[in-house]
Amino acid sequence: MSTATLTSKGQITIPVEVRNDLKVDAGDRVEFVQIAPGRYEFVAATSEVTKLKGMFGPAKRTVSIESMNAAIAKRGAAAR
Repeated sequence: MSTATLTSKGQITIPVEVRNDLKVDAGDRVEFVQIAPGRYEFVAATSEVTKLKGMFGPAKRTVSIESMNAAIAKRGAAAR
């Protein structure tokens, strides 16, 4: 198990074995995702959004940009 100490400024140094396992380096983004009250998951946020393509299988139906814009406009008008 790897441990780190919180500084008075609220900073920690991520142990090298954790950095290597997550493949993160200086300047990379990480996220703290709450998975339960008082429990967080530390996740590397270095993946490109394009890697999410196909995550849920093929699209069941396609929607045109025009249809999306019309739905947004309709919803925006209803909110006023």
